[in-house]
Amino acid sequence: MDKKMGEFIIWAKENGWDITEKSGFQLNLDSSIVSRYKEIPNEYLDFLSVVEKCMTPNEKTWFNCEDEFNNSSDSEFKWNEYELLSLEAAVNDDSWKSEITAWWDHYLPIVMSVDGGYSFYAIDLTHDKGAIVRGYEPEFEEVDKVANTLEEFLGLIMSNSIEFQ
Repeated sequence: MDKKMGEFIIWAKENGWDITEKSGFQLNLDSSIVSRYKEIPNEYLDFLSVVEKCMTPNEKTWFNCEDEFNNSSDSEFKWNEYELLSLEAAVNDDSWKSEITAWWDHYLPIVMSVDGGYSFYAIDLTHDKGAIVRGYEPEFEEVDKVANTLEEFLGLIMSNSIEFQ
C-alpha cells in the first residue's frame, strides 16, 4: 500500500470518517467501467483495492469505491449521478447529450458530495492525466484543477486545504 494512502486511512479514522478497509486486495470492477475508462491511474486502482468504504463524518461526502462503481452500494446516488443529471437537463438535445457523455468519458468521478450543493472530484484521464479536478452544480462539466495526483489530493484533505465535514 502506498505510504500516503496508509497515512490517509489512519487520518480518516482519527478524524471520525466512516472508512472500511477491504479484507483482501481484490478488485473486480464492472465491465462497463473498465471498458469506458481504460486508463484509470494505478494509484486510484490501488485505493479501490484497499478501501471498501470512505465517507465523511456528516455522511454528505464520500469516495466512489468498488461497490459504487458496480452499482451494489446502498447509496441513493449512482457513481455517475451528476452525468445523469446533466443528461436529464439536455432533454431532447442529442448533440448536447453527446457532448456531455464525451466529457464524462474523460473524467472519472472519485468523490461525490451533497454538502452545500452537489459537487464532485474526478480524475482527469485525458488532458492533464492523473490530475484531480472539482466540479459543481449547475455546470458540472466546468471544472477547476485542485491537485496534480491522487496522492497530492489526499495530502490536501489531510491538511484541511480541502475541507470535508
